[in-house]
Amino acid sequence: MTELLSKAHPAQPEAGTAAPNDSPDAHQAQGAQGPAAVSRTVPAAPAVPVARSDRRRLGPGRSLPFGRLIGPVLVVAVWWGASAVGYLDPRILSGPGTVVSTATDLIQSGRLQDNVLISLQRAGLGLFFGVAAGVILAVAAGLSRTGEYLLDGPLQIKRAIPSLALLPLLILWLGIGEQMKVTVIALGVAVNMYINTYSSLTGIDSRYVELAEGLDLSRRQFIRKVVVPGSLPGFFVGLRLGVTASWLGLIVVEQINATSGIGYMMFQAQQYAQSDVIIVGLVAYGIFGFASDAAVRAIERRALSWRRTLAG
Repeated sequence: MTELLSKAHPAQPEAGTAAPNDSPDAHQAQGAQGPAAVSRTVPAAPAVPVARSDRRRLGPGRSLPFGRLIGPVLVVAVWWGASAVGYLDPRILSGPGTVVSTATDLIQSGRLQDNVLISLQRAGLGLFFGVAAGVILAVAAGLSRTGEYLLDGPLQIKRAIPSLALLPLLILWLGIGEQMKVTVIALGVAVNMYINTYSSLTGIDSRYVELAEGLDLSRRQFIRKVVVPGSLPGFFVGLRLGVTASWLGLIVVEQINATSGIGYMMFQAQQYAQSDVIIVGLVAYGIFGFASDAAVRAIERRALSWRRTLAG
């Protein structure tokens, strides 16, 4: 980094210091040569500053409002075009027109709204309990050696075990009701929250801790002024992954002895080969997942407005 800066900004003589030709020996030599030699001296050309427009752009460029919608719109356009030209078999994958018509019928009958509300309730409860548990465990392990020795090992082992692999055991313990479904979702969220928040906490520069000790900050002041700002970036990364994990867990648990929810609606449609209903469910999952991630991004930009990153 120092070499790059030295190349971009060549060292200039500071004001008040003598240049190489301004030494006393150089002045004596110039006086010995006489005025003729002085008149033949050609002054150095002034440094020409590099125009800003000539600099090479290395960043990703400016961000566009709603630019993240370009990809999904292109996917829908390709899907629509392939269906219009007859490239897609409607028995295997229904076209966008059929999916829109089916979604309208499901909305008018109230079936879609009822299943969506139940799914949102399950995902919301799992996300809430998972975020709370993950943050509490990360703080306990990140700010205390005792907590680290007791908690980090089991949680790292849990990270290697998929939450879905615990389904038989959770069904044995909790049955097949709502408690089991929310627990599966919360476990997936908690692990993501713990890993990222704990990593962010332990990654705080120790010099800030030494400075807080030198300023004689209390425990509460240390957490508010050092721990919270230092751990927020990792917390939001974990929150985004946790939101995604909540939807992934929801898709699975709603297809296990469920009687309601988007996953149950899709499972029933599979038995009758209703690909349009299945796609309506997938689109609903995608919309909620995309919207929740966008909401977390907006909160992150607001909370971390002091950072200057490539994300803009």
